[in-house]
Amino acid sequence: MSTKLSSIWDQTLKGKPEVGARARRSRVTSQDDIARFSEMTGDFNPLHYDAQLAEASVFGRLIVQGGVTSGLLNAIVAEDLPGPGTVFLGVNWRFLRAVGVNEEITAEVEVISVRDDKPICELATTIYAQDGQPCLSGTATVYVTPLRNLASSPQKASN
Repeated sequence: MSTKLSSIWDQTLKGKPEVGARARRSRVTSQDDIARFSEMTGDFNPLHYDAQLAEASVFGRLIVQGGVTSGLLNAIVAEDLPGPGTVFLGVNWRFLRAVGVNEEITAEVEVISVRDDKPICELATTIYAQDGQPCLSGTATVYVTPLRNLASSPQKASN
């Protein structure tokens, strides 16, 4: 029975993560991030584009969309921990502070639970502003698609 349970995780590209494992990524936001996110989503909020209006607001500066901020977590879970094949099943995030343009942010995930019966993990998720203060905090539940056999097999023809 344990062989069957462990084989599920054995088929994921990076295997079963350990509780307590962590990964971090940093990047500097840009006006180009805002433009690309707006083009993709249609979010043209003046707080992202009108410097005069944004400076007069509670934020005091141009800010990036929340999706630009949280997007760094997508990169971590898909590339680093748990790794390739990982998708979000659910998130519970609080945006604590706005992130400005040309601000370095650092995202961190920590594995807080791992299921044995399915390749599912719960992660603590935090994004820090360049001053070290959290700007996003919460949890995410992720599923790690078993890709090991699929990566070496021929792709199915698409319809």
